[in-house]
Amino acid sequence: MIIKQLAVGPIMANCYILGCGETRQAVVIDPGDEADRILMTLAKDKLKVTHILNTHGHFDHVGGNRKLKEATGAPILIHAGDAPMLAQLSAAAATFGLSAENSPEPDRHLSDGDEIAFGNLSLKVLHTPGHSPGSVSLYTDGKVFVGDLLFSGSIGRTDLPGGDYDTLIASVRNKIFPLGDDVTVYSGHGPETSVGREKRFNPFVGGR
Repeated sequence: MIIKQLAVGPIMANCYILGCGETRQAVVIDPGDEADRILMTLAKDKLKVTHILNTHGHFDHVGGNRKLKEATGAPILIHAGDAPMLAQLSAAAATFGLSAENSPEPDRHLSDGDEIAFGNLSLKVLHTPGHSPGSVSLYTDGKVFVGDLLFSGSIGRTDLPGGDYDTLIASVRNKIFPLGDDVTVYSGHGPETSVGREKRFNPFVGGR
């Protein structure tokens, strides 16, 4: 699997490009900003986008949806719980003194247990609410992309609309920890970590 990580936009949200080395098909997870840079990375690696996947609907993770869809024609997928946010990105960014383009409507809603295939690879959708009602994590072959659910040594905010602390903790412990200690966790901001490391050392969700 090809994995490219780009920290994009003023809040440095992690955008991930996952590609199949055999077929060159790829998905883009959380194109928050800098769509041109994302497209240049895809072109450099000769990757064709089959899906645009949003782990959640906050503007710093989906602000590049429109430009990426216009350039690639790839469908936008997000959980129904966060889909209404896509039409409100400009207003949401403005509350932080920033700007973002509203996203087109999603082409499809993600649900817990869905499998997203690209080339010879696939991602399993895990509904992991708490940071937002429709937050999802995407799992494949010892790797999980968790959006703003879980960070190295920390967790996502729960003080934004639709956030809930207890729900987030339950999502981490019931959906992410059972994946196994050796699973690499790719977060929406900051460095990668592992399930085992967060179990042992994360002060919010550890101690199990």
